[in-house]
Amino acid sequence: MTATAFTRGFVPKDLKVNSFSEIEPLYRELLERQIASRKELDKWLRDFSELSAVVDEVGSRRYIAKSCHTEDAEIEKAYMTFVEEVEPKIKPLYFELQKKYLAAPLRGEDTPALKILSKKWKADVELFREENIPLETEVVKLNSEYDKISGAMTVNFRGKELTMQQMARFQEEPDRAIREEAFRASAARRMIDREKIDQIFEKLFSLRERIAANAGMPDYRDWAWRAYKRFDYSAEDCLRFADAIAATVVPVVKQLDIQRKTDLGLEKLRPWDSAVDPKNRPALKPFAEDQVDGFVGKVREIFEKLSPELAKDFDVLKEHNNLDLASRKGKQPGGYQCSLEEAREPFIFMNAAGLQRDVETLLHEGGHAFHCLAARNEDLVFLRNAPMEFCEVASMAMELLGSEHFEVFYNEQDANRARRTLMEGIIRFLPWMAIIDSFQHWIYTHPGHSRAERTLEWLRLLDRFSTGETDWSGFEDVRESQWQRQLHLFHAPFYYIEYGIAQLGALQLWMKSKEDARGALRNYRAALALGGTRPLPELFSAAGIRFDFSERTLGPLMNALGEELERLPS
Repeated sequence: MTATAFTRGFVPKDLKVNSFSEIEPLYRELLERQIASRKELDKWLRDFSELSAVVDEVGSRRYIAKSCHTEDAEIEKAYMTFVEEVEPKIKPLYFELQKKYLAAPLRGEDTPALKILSKKWKADVELFREENIPLETEVVKLNSEYDKISGAMTVNFRGKELTMQQMARFQEEPDRAIREEAFRASAARRMIDREKIDQIFEKLFSLRERIAANAGMPDYRDWAWRAYKRFDYSAEDCLRFADAIAATVVPVVKQLDIQRKTDLGLEKLRPWDSAVDPKNRPALKPFAEDQVDGFVGKVREIFEKLSPELAKDFDVLKEHNNLDLASRKGKQPGGYQCSLEEAREPFIFMNAAGLQRDVETLLHEGGHAFHCLAARNEDLVFLRNAPMEFCEVASMAMELLGSEHFEVFYNEQDANRARRTLMEGIIRFLPWMAIIDSFQHWIYTHPGHSRAERTLEWLRLLDRFSTGETDWSGFEDVRESQWQRQLHLFHAPFYYIEYGIAQLGALQLWMKSKEDARGALRNYRAALALGGTRPLPELFSAAGIRFDFSERTLGPLMNALGEELERLPS
């Protein structure tokens, strides 16, 4: 794909959004504009969309810069200026514009997309409270503090200063003594900031309780459900999903752990035995840590094998310098894809350290990027993005589809090892997802709980969804604080169940690709192109899969994964 240049029609071409005063007149003009026909209303909506996209991209680019350079004071200042002085002043005007649209007598709901827009904005209007704006700003500032603490974590290990992502690769070393040494060093480093991170979380919790109360919600869970526009499933559905995982997936994980213990010749697994190859072979090394360009080229080759159109889409990111992939000191941990809404281009951020997981991560974020590009011709930014439950289908399906071509990185034997690692990772992920999601349900429906009570609930959930095959003795404090590493608990409470729901959708797509690879990919791309113009169940249906995360769907998918693992050489 050659990226189309989308020109401004309402926002002045030279406007940079360095301050609120530059954009306030544009919001005021939209608020005061007289609308006498449906055509004029449609034009008004397009102008509102254009302004929103311009402002959104400014915030995104400053967040990206802050993620890439957490120690740069000027970059942090630019980001915080936007967070503290621009966004809070926009929010009440945005709310008034939403109300203006919903009150317009000429407003039509004659398409599925416009019905969705009205439904989403009604939810926003019901939740909006001006007194929450400063509280939401404080939330963003606290999350930035959490990111800064996480980004600054390094370990002096064997003569080198390494990030936590770089330390992770030692957990794949066949030498058990090295794994233990690296685990102990990383765990000790994390414990240094345990108290700081606990304090940040408790401040976030208090702010979010106040936000929910201000909006008239009984608790933050109810607030989040409305804010995330979860119209198609309930909190109770999520808890039933967790029950299905406990019944269907945890026994499979237990068998995997028992086999791992047997293969490694151990009486009991220790925390540093979970990532190493169970046959004690050297870790898979898809690329050298300092060869990120070669890594990118090989992932592109996988996309080319799946579809030349996907490879061309991926080229857009390289052509526009929208990739920052290497791990380095001062860089925020993790990985993400961020949509630059005015340019209608994706940006991918990650911390590649020469691990097989890096291949999976770039395939994953590549799926998000393809989604962004597929939906870029939707004029209204408000309808360009699908619900996150389907956005994650786009990314997780790409991991599975791309795994069919791991030979780009490896010989046949190691490619099968990598596929087995991916399949086992999916199985192991589901109980972890259930732990994180269930933990959030408990936290936000138990106001006034103490730190000790929160820890007890965390341990109870770990026991429920773990297999009991790993001995954590001597590292009880590390186990108690494992949740602190889960960024979603800080940045986006209740945004984690999406991964579980989407994983079931991705597995369905992968199974269909086994029968008809071209047809499955065609349906995948067609569904991505719908953006957010259809309800969640219809997006799943467009991809040829079912929106269901009950045991009825989960059971057969676990059976299919089990059969695949039996087929793959161990």
